[in-house]
Amino acid sequence: MAGQHPRRTSRQDQARKRAIRAQAARTGVSYSVAARQMEAVGLRPGEMIATYGRTIYPTGHDAHRQRLIELRERRSMDERLADTRRAAVLPGGRAQHLVERFPPTRGRPGSKVGPLYHGTYRQELLTMLYVTIAVESPGLIPETGDLAWIAEMGEETALDMACAELDREARALLEREPATLWPAIERALALSENSPQLQLRQEATRLSALYRSMWAPRESADGEPYVDDPPFEGVRQILDVLLMVADDGHAPGTRVRMLASPHENRIATVVGAVWGSPGPPVAYRVQVEESTIRLTAETADLVVLADQESLAR
Repeated sequence: MAGQHPRRTSRQDQARKRAIRAQAARTGVSYSVAARQMEAVGLRPGEMIATYGRTIYPTGHDAHRQRLIELRERRSMDERLADTRRAAVLPGGRAQHLVERFPPTRGRPGSKVGPLYHGTYRQELLTMLYVTIAVESPGLIPETGDLAWIAEMGEETALDMACAELDREARALLEREPATLWPAIERALALSENSPQLQLRQEATRLSALYRSMWAPRESADGEPYVDDPPFEGVRQILDVLLMVADDGHAPGTRVRMLASPHENRIATVVGAVWGSPGPPVAYRVQVEESTIRLTAETADLVVLADQESLAR
């Protein structure tokens, strides 16, 4: 029996080295750094510190969303070209493209994590944000001809690069308090109704009417007035994952293991990102599963669980 220990130790050592190499490849760090990471936080096979890597379409229980994503991946070249041409049309075409590209889903059953990428009027709110940027920061709007030329490549990520500053500014707008953001949107829509740009003028006219209806009270089944909640979180999540396509990060819906007390080793779900200067997120907003606790965690305090990306990218 004693003679078997060296062979067993050798196999364990080889397995550990394979795991370290996989961690280094997955996170883009050196072998020695990957080894220290695995030792410091007890990384299990396939896991990674949330500071590294990328998860765009997290694996989940939502079979319908998964089918939509897989069908989208199998689009013909003609279908891809039609989609990028639409995505190149600001403001409404790009908003529609993004809402369809990142469809709604929900947290796992029993997790108490609710809807993700969800909410009525997501496309309309995103379009309103683009209109607001066109008024407040027109220099961030790419040239129409440039976008049309890029669209002929049929590559949505090429358009993402051209619209990177625009999309990041749209995400930044959603950090404003609603009491500040809504008047800015209303003003931008009113000004854009007289814009010399036909596409912007048409969208502003349509959205101005919708804006007013969004604030009009409705009557519930029991006769009580109510107003629908704007889909701020759903649009934030769409923009979060969009920015991660270029800058890396882990999209809303990604499941993580927490390292810091008082929730050490609890499983949580990413529900949003915290952005700093250009680059990947500096922190994540997470919901501790099987609870309603939401908090902000530094990227180094989260471990992304294994096999979180549903598509090979």
